[in-house]
Amino acid sequence: MTGENTEEIMDYKKAGVDIEAGYKSVELMKEHIAKTMRPEVLTNIGGFSGAFSMGKFKDMEKPTLVSGTDGVGTKLKLAFLMDQHDTVGIDCVAMCVNDIACAGGEPLFFLDYIACGKNYPEKIAQIVKGVATGCEQSDAALIGGETAEMPGFYPEDEYDLAGFAVGIVDEKDLITGKDLKEGDVLIGMASSGVHSNGFSLVRKVFEMTKESLDTYYDELGSTLGEALIAPTKIYVKALRCIKESGVRVRACSHITGGGFYENVPRMLGEGTRAVIKKDSYPIPPIFKLLAKTGQIEEKMMYNTYNMGLGMIVAVDAKDVDKTLEAIRKAGEQPYIVGEIEAGEKGVTLC
Repeated sequence: MTGENTEEIMDYKKAGVDIEAGYKSVELMKEHIAKTMRPEVLTNIGGFSGAFSMGKFKDMEKPTLVSGTDGVGTKLKLAFLMDQHDTVGIDCVAMCVNDIACAGGEPLFFLDYIACGKNYPEKIAQIVKGVATGCEQSDAALIGGETAEMPGFYPEDEYDLAGFAVGIVDEKDLITGKDLKEGDVLIGMASSGVHSNGFSLVRKVFEMTKESLDTYYDELGSTLGEALIAPTKIYVKALRCIKESGVRVRACSHITGGGFYENVPRMLGEGTRAVIKKDSYPIPPIFKLLAKTGQIEEKMMYNTYNMGLGMIVAVDAKDVDKTLEAIRKAGEQPYIVGEIEAGEKGVTLC
């Protein structure tokens, strides 16, 4: 009697990669992606690449591409704990398109990259739904992406999310800070909270448990988790409205990781200094709670977080009213927060 061959036949699914789940993910996300389409998109989702026509921009004097890439960082840990995956995609898009808008550019298209331990199609579709929402808010087309199932590299219920955006600007409209001068006024746009930076510190300060995140705080008007996971504001339309109002933005800073001390100097030319008054706008309660709970020094807070201002622009003093009106028209809240002085390149908070 011959012995039976009991050796298991291996395939990709037994190795931990479910190709059918990948197909299902694509089908589930298509409805969200469709909402982001622009007439310049020439390809359908599911191809090997995304094609985008530049025909509309051929009349620019010197059409210039601007790009941005970023991820969501450890804010994703919050999404895992709360099992809420439909907003982190907005963060991912915001981190990229805000940088493009900060240079004076119009975002054209976006691609995302999701790496996961196990492909749960419904979860992947929720992530992409958030990406699509961010693209809608910035008028960028979601023309492609990648979902990589990587068993043994990521835990089954975790993932990473990053993205890449391309925009365009006529070279003469680039915001470089070279025309910045003493007396220019700084106008800040309100943030929605912590946005997507400094979460490694957040996770040290607050206990990262479902119970902790579900705790309601009167001063926040929400649970801790709801306040922390609030998606990053996208300022593309606000900056477009300023431009359409006829105002020339002389310098612009996206306040991300490194807070005021790292990001504000990036908008300045040599011989100019930004002076920002800390009491010129309301600081959101989440930052006060964070500083108090973690006993974090004020300078460290301003060196890590946006402290309530996600974007700062510098304009000529005569253009202040027009700029405030344009920002409000775009649905954002502006504040006059300081001015430019002659001096050593840097920022003073007073």
